Amino acid sequence: MEFFGSFQGLGIEGATLLMFGMLLALLVSGIPLAFVTLLVALIFALGWFGPMAVPLITSRVYSFVSSFVFVSVPMFVLMAAILDRSGIARDLFDAMRLVGGRLRGGVAIQTILVAVILAAMSGIIGGEVVLLGLIALPQMLRLGYDRHLAIGVVCAGGALGTMVPPSIVLIIYGLTANVSIGDLFTAAFFPGLMLAGFYVAYVLIRAYLNPAVAPIVEEEDHTPLSEKIKLLKGLILPILVVIAVLGSIYGGIASVTEASAVGVVGVMLSTILRGEFSYALIRGAAMQTLQTVGMIVWIGIGASALVGVFNLMGGVRFVSALIGNISDEPLMILLFMMAVLFVLGMFLDWVGIALLTMPIFVPIITSLGYDPVWFGVLFCMNMQVSFLSPPFGPAAFYLKSVAPPDISLGTIFRALLPFIALQVLALAILIAFPGITGR
Repeated sequence: MEFFGSFQGLGIEGATLLMFGMLLALLVSGIPLAFVTLLVALIFALGWFGPMAVPLITSRVYSFVSSFVFVSVPMFVLMAAILDRSGIARDLFDAMRLVGGRLRGGVAIQTILVAVILAAMSGIIGGEVVLLGLIALPQMLRLGYDRHLAIGVVCAGGALGTMVPPSIVLIIYGLTANVSIGDLFTAAFFPGLMLAGFYVAYVLIRAYLNPAVAPIVEEEDHTPLSEKIKLLKGLILPILVVIAVLGSIYGGIASVTEASAVGVVGVMLSTILRGEFSYALIRGAAMQTLQTVGMIVWIGIGASALVGVFNLMGGVRFVSALIGNISDEPLMILLFMMAVLFVLGMFLDWVGIALLTMPIFVPIITSLGYDPVWFGVLFCMNMQVSFLSPPFGPAAFYLKSVAPPDISLGTIFRALLPFIALQVLALAILIAFPGITGR
């Protein structure tokens, strides 16, 4: 019984240090983030307030999981899972071959364009990297593309789902920061395309400075007109789904949650029209969705509980005062936050980062006079870097699972360095020119 309330003697400074140390120690031991945060939240709720604080944790968790907008997350995950199991992505890649033509670096550019369309269909990262790794990477390697360029294009292109609406990262941020997800989608649309444009420009510059890195296919194009028309049909269904999802949101016809349901129906109709719809496809997609969303929900429960307890302890006020004392310049505080997110991104999943840091960072950003929607776009661009950065960049591990055996993780991470530099450049431009987001 002496344990209850004993942490108050540490003061908020000592308790914050103990909480951080406990989190780090448990994470290093290999326990999943969701269970670590939930365990630490329970320990500190009992150690600071006593048994009466436990219902406060449950109410905090309930408010997170009962949000109507959260329903859109499993919907978009289901869209991506169905895409994984259909031939839509493969036909889309074949159709974009007509766009690439005989342009130097054309296959790499077509890979980036396909990545943008796939991102606009589902907003999931892992599936895109795997799909492009199975479809685009072998083709680029067969055509003699520089291995590092091909790997970088696949991973960086596949990670565009973080930025291009409907991004699940934006949805989780909107839920956490209590800002309009529709506004976030509108603000992130051009920055996402800008980043994709940087990748295209990089490919073209590399290809024309050193033609050996991206050879032009020498064989003549003998594809008959009827075959070209058939290939172009592969563009129709994906583009219709994108128009249905984003058009309904931007047109004010549907909310984000309703648009996600429209997207699922659109993708399912596409598989029916293509003759691919089956019980096995839907069952596999549903199981994958259950697994992915289960992970997100558990991390959300743990992080919500931890931040709720920390807030009740006065920890958010303490951290806000601590960050506020770093500098009198709002820009320096913003850059410090970006640095914290960058470091956390090397070790933690983006869901955990968003749910642990945004309840603390967003009120500070608002008090400094910055727009929380613009900050959300900065957060998503920062998470772009986390998907590629060593030692735990998820995109590298996704690609490794489908890459040829002779491509090591070290090779993949080295290939990603120029694309990480482009992401940091895009982040710097967004900080310097907030108007790019339309805010």
